[in-house]
Amino acid sequence: MDTNGRRRNPYELTEETPVYVISVAAQLSGLHPQTLRQYDRLGLVSPDRTAGRGRRYSARDIELLRQVQQLSQDEGINLAGIKRIIELENQVAALQSRVAELQSALDGAAAAMQQREAAVHASYRRDLVPYQEVQQTSALVVWRPKKAKD
Repeated sequence: MDTNGRRRNPYELTEETPVYVISVAAQLSGLHPQTLRQYDRLGLVSPDRTAGRGRRYSARDIELLRQVQQLSQDEGINLAGIKRIIELENQVAALQSRVAELQSALDGAAAAMQQREAAVHASYRRDLVPYQEVQQTSALVVWRPKKAKD
């Protein structure tokens, strides 16, 4: 199922579909197959496995391999640092997803509350207490009780 709750076509390719064997993934990422195996052992990029234990890389895995190579070669970050960066980026993505999920739930709860509030206000019986505008004046009224007759 996709994010909208619809059934996903099993033949539809996404960026997460594991389709590339290690030689093709190495060629697409510009790395040696042995480097891909090392990254897999270190847990940097862990591709899916076939029933025969062969590695299958997705387009997302290829992009991650390129990112690891860029961080290592261009930025001079060691593999342990790269692994930590990837873990933190994954954690941030998961937290952003959770925040979006909670925001959606909050928006739904606020809308439901407004509907209930509107229903309560609509249920008031306005015929019981007619509204009359109060006029303020500056007149002074003096009241004197009547004297009782003897």
